[in-house]
Amino acid sequence: MPPRNDDLHGNAPDDSRVALVLVDVINDLEFEGADRLLPQALAMADRLAALAARARRARVPVVYVNDNFGRWRSDFRTLLDRCLRGPVRGRPLARRLRPRATDYVVLKTKHSGFYATPLELLLRYLKAETLVLTGLTGDRCVLFTAADAFMRDFELFVPADGTVSIEPEHNAHALTEMARLLDADLTDSIRLALSRSGVSTRGRAAAARPRSARERPARPARRSHAPAA
Repeated sequence: MPPRNDDLHGNAPDDSRVALVLVDVINDLEFEGADRLLPQALAMADRLAALAARARRARVPVVYVNDNFGRWRSDFRTLLDRCLRGPVRGRPLARRLRPRATDYVVLKTKHSGFYATPLELLLRYLKAETLVLTGLTGDRCVLFTAADAFMRDFELFVPADGTVSIEPEHNAHALTEMARLLDADLTDSIRLALSRSGVSTRGRAAAARPRSARERPARPARRSHAPAA
């Protein structure tokens, strides 16, 4: 059945096969181990800021999927203000990656950006089929969100330089598993060319992944989670 409102009552005016998703990048980083995460996160933030700028220029939707730290208020402005102005460890991260007025924001309840949130509904109204998934942390919230995206049949790009974890080896393992189990493309963010019709990789023409209805290649069958008999 076609939707009654193509733009979700004006809340999702964009139309794009691709969406850039930033997970938990507006973050106070006031938790155990965050002192080790911060240097990695700041290096990642510079790369993500450049990626988000390219996405906005191409009119690809940028979606912030964020924890609501502290008391549940469902108030992203308060969270953003705390991270931008408060004496918190994550302030330089928030300043590098603060959202723009045209970006979308989804507050999540647990690890996955899809669990008990309107993210799936938003992406459906945006007509997104491919997600470029980035943020914190690779071995937890990014991993859980990627798994839920895979089960909803989204194509996945998880740039290897666009997600970090407290322990680098845990991040590397999570990326390997996302590629192996979720068919995620791990091409570095600097090599991703984003458009509303698809994602391609610079400097490796054979790896381009068209997303238009006419060009999309046949996709191999999904792997089952069940072991072979």
